Amino acid sequence: MTEGVVGARTPGSGDLFQLLRDGRPRTRAELAVLTGQARSTVAGRIDALMATGLIAPAGEATSTGGRPPATFAFNPASQVVLGVDLGATHARLAVTDLASNVLADLDAPLAIADGPGPVLGWVAETGTKLLETAGRSPDELAGVGLGLPGPVEHATGHPNNPPIMPGWDDADVPGLLGARFDAPVLVDNDVNIMALGEHRLAWPEVADLILIKVATGIGAGIIADGALRRGAQGAAGDVGHVAVPGAEEVVCRCGNVGCLEAVASAQAVAAHLSAAGLEVAGPADVVALVRGGDVTASRAVRQAGREIGAVLAATVSLLNPSVIVVGGILAESGEHLLAGIREVVYRRSLPLATQHLRIVVARTGAQAGVLGAAAMAADHALSPAAVDARTA
Repeated sequence: MTEGVVGARTPGSGDLFQLLRDGRPRTRAELAVLTGQARSTVAGRIDALMATGLIAPAGEATSTGGRPPATFAFNPASQVVLGVDLGATHARLAVTDLASNVLADLDAPLAIADGPGPVLGWVAETGTKLLETAGRSPDELAGVGLGLPGPVEHATGHPNNPPIMPGWDDADVPGLLGARFDAPVLVDNDVNIMALGEHRLAWPEVADLILIKVATGIGAGIIADGALRRGAQGAAGDVGHVAVPGAEEVVCRCGNVGCLEAVASAQAVAAHLSAAGLEVAGPADVVALVRGGDVTASRAVRQAGREIGAVLAATVSLLNPSVIVVGGILAESGEHLLAGIREVVYRRSLPLATQHLRIVVARTGAQAGVLGAAAMAADHALSPAAVDARTA
């Protein structure tokens, strides 16, 4: 950044720290070369970072003559974050260090329809107990990341007309939860945090990735050029309400007809199988039938994959991802869903766009969301501006 330009920020300790986030030990001399800053400046900033605990001595480098130089590395154990993934009927919480290593976690049933007061009160109480389980104090909490099953305006953290969350519209989630934790609270929708978690922990080398969650609804999280893309109102990736050719007669809960969610979600497949005479109460029964070898259920899931593939084919041509990750409960049914998606995407998309495209099931499984929420909180706490504020 250029000094003297109005609004420009002079690189400080926060920028130096970013070079150490990969965990690799470096000497003062190496950091001076990488930053182009004077050794005295680098030494002062290392001292400031060590005072916060964010970096720590990491031994000595190989000597080239004389006393071996000291090295310094990121210390992810210096603080912790709380990740929270809330679904329609469940909650997952995890306390992790600043490098996403899980120290304590918990899965529990929870009804999002109970409203923001009871739900966030439970989150605060349970999160505090989980910190104790991890052997950490509230003073060590650097931030809270929370995922919600509906549209969220990320800049404010307020839900935006969430269809399955009565009483949550425009609720001040960061304010309500921040009153219980003396730490920043970041909020996003559940699919975005799943995409972030899967990208960070399973595909860090991939710059362009789409995660599609196939559960009660269908949504996508978009990683483009290495960053999560949310769109103008936080509605990017809402593929569940893209119209599917040939499905015009199916009414969606959004009021339109022929939406992908109405014909290919886990709930839609369950309803289809129930109407066909199978004993299916919900998505978990669909997964059980497919795993048990039921032909009717397997064919229904594969057809759902084809419908999803028809929408993803256009997305592939538009965004050209390297990887499409399929998550959500219907992905637990095995290869039938993936086979249907691959069948249509590879047939309809341009060969150039699919030449190296991989379509895979989520590697982080059900933990993708809570790990992504924790990573979101850690990213905020470790941003250059936040680190500068701590070392000022």
